[in-house]
Formats: sequence, structure tokens, C-alpha cells
Amino acid sequence: MKSIATQPKAQMEEALVRFFERYPGYTATAALDQLRASEYGRLDEQGQVYLDYTGGSLFAESQLEEHSKLLRSGIFGNPHSNNPTSAAATGYLESTRRAVLSYFSASADEYIVVFTANASGGLKLVGESFPFSAQGRLLLTFDNHNSVNGIREFARAKGASVEYAPLVAPALRLDGERLETLLNQADPMRENLFAFPAQSNFSGVKHPLELVARAQRKGWYVLLDAAAFAPTNRLDLKLVQPDFVVVSFYKMFGYPTGVGALLVRKPAYQKLQRPWFGGGTVNFASVQGKAHVLAPGEAAFEDGTLNYLSIPAVEIGLRHLQAIGMNVIGERVCCLTGWLLEELLSMRHSNGHSLVRIYGPATNETRGGTVTLNLYDPGSHLLDYRRIEELAGLEGISLRTGCFCNPGAGEAAEGLTEEDMLAARSLGAAVNLRSFLRLMQGRGHKSAGAIRASIGLASNFADVWRFVRFIDAFRDQTCLAIGEVSFDIDSCRVIRDGS
Repeated sequence: MKSIATQPKAQMEEALVRFFERYPGYTATAALDQLRASEYGRLDEQGQVYLDYTGGSLFAESQLEEHSKLLRSGIFGNPHSNNPTSAAATGYLESTRRAVLSYFSASADEYIVVFTANASGGLKLVGESFPFSAQGRLLLTFDNHNSVNGIREFARAKGASVEYAPLVAPALRLDGERLETLLNQADPMRENLFAFPAQSNFSGVKHPLELVARAQRKGWYVLLDAAAFAPTNRLDLKLVQPDFVVVSFYKMFGYPTGVGALLVRKPAYQKLQRPWFGGGTVNFASVQGKAHVLAPGEAAFEDGTLNYLSIPAVEIGLRHLQAIGMNVIGERVCCLTGWLLEELLSMRHSNGHSLVRIYGPATNETRGGTVTLNLYDPGSHLLDYRRIEELAGLEGISLRTGCFCNPGAGEAAEGLTEEDMLAARSLGAAVNLRSFLRLMQGRGHKSAGAIRASIGLASNFADVWRFVRFIDAFRDQTCLAIGEVSFDIDSCRVIRDGS
């Protein structure tokens, strides 16, 4: 393969001219180029192409500087007290809580904000506290993140039925007719929960937010996973009012990590039943009396001591996004994604066979900047996505590969069947990523993973152009020619030793 670093800059400039002709709206996002130079200059200084914004956004230098200044100038103590340093910490926590409500246009009369370690933590709170019963229902969509899928275990334990609304390939949008049938099965006299992603972290599909009100009218509480949606889209909780919303702040603006939020509508909050209590969550607890009384509001769900030094950085990050403007970020992501899809889908081997297969929408219509794909050689044999990631790393390109904690979307995309999954389950404790890949290859050369490139607020045309040139270099390449992957992993967690 020819390194993309050796390709003339003139080629990119010619491509940029054609890009502007096709996407004139990109010129309105020029402020992001200035921001990239001043706030994200480390990308170009190090020659890095970052295309994993769905995994986590990048932070601006000014975010770190403002947060560092706040920490250096203040003295902050554990907020579970009323001493001066505790009061100082509490003041910033509550200021940030108000900022989160304001950012999402949520009224304090309507919603409460629960700070969590991440979006998954918020989802677990809903799952363990929702009043599932033998007559109730949990409805999930096929493309939910695993942290949403996990809620089914709480539902099953309480005897509730669990159903999945399927996707229609190749665009991986919801099967509207089947979804309507499933929504109609709710008994309004019981407690039912419908959970779906505002934007799929696998395919980039944006599901219609009108589903929220439609489901609520049919007797469902609605949980909206906004973790992949909020970084590049405006979520207005005056217009769309899910009962539960989860967000992850590092996915929105990169820093801090370890802080997410669960927003809960107050009528839904009244239904939640916590099965546990801990430090900071009770107004009263007795050892001798073997009793406890949960604190009111968000305090009942914020277990232990909050990350009180990091949470103030959330308000800084929200101001950063507001200063840029979500419409500017959205327009840039839309333009770059549209061009990327066009370029990838046009790639052919010399024999006319497609090089690239896109999982999800092939156009910009109601989709985000997450593009998931696989590559095939001239004989239509799958190229190992792990090897593609490895070669991308050598070019300074950060991608993500695997199933992205979204097994349902992957199963729908690649046509994996229930029989395939039962065969994998029969492996018992021996099942892991390696054995699953081998099994699926033996069952019709199916893929059990893919390549994901995702675009975000600091992306520019040069990033996407370099990625396109990288993919184009696989034209007419065989599996043998690109070589074997030099690493193997058992799961999505990669742990490297220090040697």
C-alpha cells in the first residue's frame, strides 16, 4: 500500500474545490477552522486524524485552562457538609446542575438532573428503579447500546415481558409497522418502558423524536439515549419531553471524563423505587431500626460523593459548545459526512466489484456523522477490520472497530440470525471476540464487526480527505496483500502491558 502521506497536496486542493461546489453550506462553518487552529492545534502539530467522535469528543485547550484556573484559585471540600470549603463545592455543583437544565431547555419545575459517572450509570439507575412487574413491558429497539440492552435483565427479574423493535436493512431504520404494533401492546394500567437512541452509535441513524410523544400517548414511559445525539445536535426538552434522558459529557466536549447525567421528568421520578441506599442518598438511616428514608430529588440517586472537582468543568464545556453554536457544528458534520459517503460508495475494484459496504443510510437524510463500513477485496471477500484499524494507526488515523457495544444493529446489518447467536451461545464460557469471529466466518463468511469513522466539532475537510485516500489505497488489494493482523483481543477491552 502506498502511504497517503506521500500524495501531493494539490490533489486535496482540487478535491476541496469540488467539495465546495457540492456543499456550499460548509463555508458558513469557517469559524470552526479558526477554532481548530487555536483550540485543537495539537491535531495538526502531531499529524493526527481523529475520527472517533462517537467514542469521545476532543477537548479545547481553553476548557482545561479555565478549569485549572478555577481549581487553583479555590478551596473545595466534600460537599456533604456546610463548612466553607464544602459550601464552595456545593455552589459549583448546583450552578452546573442549573446550566445542564438550561442547555437542554428543561424547566426545573419539570426535570431533575442526576449526575452520574457516565451515561451507562444513568441507564442502570433507571433499570434498577423502574417499577417493572409481571404485567408490564419493556420495549427496546435493535440498535440500542448495550447499556440500554442491560435494562432487560432488571425487567426479566421482575417478570416483565421484553420485546425488540426490528430494523430494516440496509438503511437500518426502524420497521415502522412492526414498531407501531409493539407500541400498541402496552397496557396503560401497567408500567411500561420504551427505550431507544436518538441517534444510533452504530449506523448514525437519527430516529424520529416524535416517537417520544407517540409512545407516551399509548401508555409508555420513554427513555431517550442521547449520548450519540447530543454532541452534534440540539436537544430541546421543551419540544420533546422524554421521561428519562441520558447524556455523556465527554462525548459532547471531551472533558471531563467520568461525568454524565440522567435527566428525569418529575412525574416519572415519583414512580422510581430504588432497591439500595448509600452515603449521601438518605435523610435518615438506622442500624438498630433497620430502616432508612431516601433523600428527596436527585440526592436519592447520587450515590456517595459526587466528582465535585470535575463537575464544574461541565458548565465550562457547555459554554464552549454554546459559543460555537450547535447549528454550526451540525452543518459541518452534515457536509463532511455527505461527501464521505459519496466518495466511499463510488469506490470500485478494477473488476467493478465494490470496495466499500456501508451499514446504514447511504445519504445525509436524517443521519449523523457516524459512518460504519467494511471493506471487501476484488473477489468480494471481507478484509479483516482489525487489520484495517492497525494500518490506519500507522497513518496517524484514529478509527474504531468492532461491534461498538451495539450487537443488535450489527446483527441486523450483517444478517446474523438467531441460529447464529444460539451457536455462539453454545460455546459457553469459551465464547469471546476471537471465537465469535471464527464461528461467524465459518457460518457463511459473515462479519461480526465493522469499521467506524465518526465526525465531530473539530473535524475538517483534510481529515476526511486523508481517510478517503487511506480507504482508496485498498482498491485491488487482496486479504493476502494487506497482511495479517498482528494483535488479537478477547473482548472490547484492550489491555496492553508496559513492555
